[in-house]
Amino acid sequence: MNFRKSVLFLVALLTGSCAWASATDYGYPILDPYAATILGTPRDAAAEPKPLRGANVRNLDLQVFPERKKPEVFWYDLGLRSAVAYQEKKAPLIFLIAGTGASFDSPKNRHMARAFYKAGFHVAAISSSTHSNFIISASSSGFPGHLADDSKDIYRVMELIMEEMGDRIEVSDYYVAGYSLGGAQAAFVSKLDEERGGFNFKKVLMINPPVSLYNSVNILDTMLAENIPGGPDNFDAFFEDVLDKFTQVYKREHHVEFNDEFLFQVYRYSPPKSDAPLEALIGTSFRISSANMIFATDVMTNSGYIVPKNRVLGSTDDLTGYSKVANRITFLQYFDELLYPYYKSKQPGLQRQTLLDEMSLRSIEDYLRNSDKIYVMHNADDLILKKGEINFFTDVFGSRAKIYPYGGHCGNMDYKENVSHMLGLFADAGAEK
Repeated sequence: MNFRKSVLFLVALLTGSCAWASATDYGYPILDPYAATILGTPRDAAAEPKPLRGANVRNLDLQVFPERKKPEVFWYDLGLRSAVAYQEKKAPLIFLIAGTGASFDSPKNRHMARAFYKAGFHVAAISSSTHSNFIISASSSGFPGHLADDSKDIYRVMELIMEEMGDRIEVSDYYVAGYSLGGAQAAFVSKLDEERGGFNFKKVLMINPPVSLYNSVNILDTMLAENIPGGPDNFDAFFEDVLDKFTQVYKREHHVEFNDEFLFQVYRYSPPKSDAPLEALIGTSFRISSANMIFATDVMTNSGYIVPKNRVLGSTDDLTGYSKVANRITFLQYFDELLYPYYKSKQPGLQRQTLLDEMSLRSIEDYLRNSDKIYVMHNADDLILKKGEINFFTDVFGSRAKIYPYGGHCGNMDYKENVSHMLGLFADAGAEK
């Protein structure tokens, strides 16, 4: 059975009152979920292929914890970086939360910002709570991974952004959206806001969120572990080869970051001939993000996990050895050896499964089911979902869910049809579609 037929079969099996895009009518051009995840949307199929020009943009370095003394090794970190693109008149404002390991100006965040700004919104872009800059400057615990607690940190950043902007902008209503991990956090932020009443978000959009963070990151870890040529024992050689490819890409492009842009460029210069290298590439990208997260966590909390406890790293210290160690650490290890012990120290008797349950949308299922302002956009072939997890969205959200037949993980975010649907959900903001 070819991939398109497989998708059609899957769609036929799934039931519910959600809006399913027809596989026969849906025009996103990349059918393979791995290639879609890496390549995203081809330029000629994107809603806004040209960069946004003429926007009023204010770049911010927020001092979330002014009293915090940052380790010298992070000398370059001057505060939590974020940005606001603002209209000259009163307008709705939307907060955009980046996905796992991504910065506020990641390509996917830029795509969303461009669409919403051109539709008449003020746009405030925020880095993922798993990005090293966020951990260093804005994480209250230093141990990212707990959806509710991380969302409290994100909410604090939202408040500081508005304080920083002051009377520079006039806001009619507030909205929030996020992709991947940022999508799940958007829901937790919304729930928190209903308790605090700071923004009174009118609508919330989740794009390709995980159901269970733990399940999804283990899928990504497995993509790497099971697709290393020669097996796990060949990890170091494989990783050196990846870095060599990155170096080649960097020399050609002059500036590429370890994010979805990195994936695209590596794929572009060395197209794999099967899905196995694609899975390894996706897994590698996640591993690099998680390694950066774990290193920042270890240093900021003085955990002694990678860097010896009480070892002071300076701005000129060689970090190569620590990087090699961090790149070998799976999220499962991070959970069992850092995250869970931290929360158990705060809550004696805390069961491992209890913490796992808290790292899932299922922990707020009743809220999601009963809140008519929360919407979801997803793909039936999303790589980060366990088999059957897509049913969670069709069951819980009903008509508030839009499920596309293919697109991989966030690959179709910038596709014309997807962007049109996204903006249509916010049409009541009074902004131009």
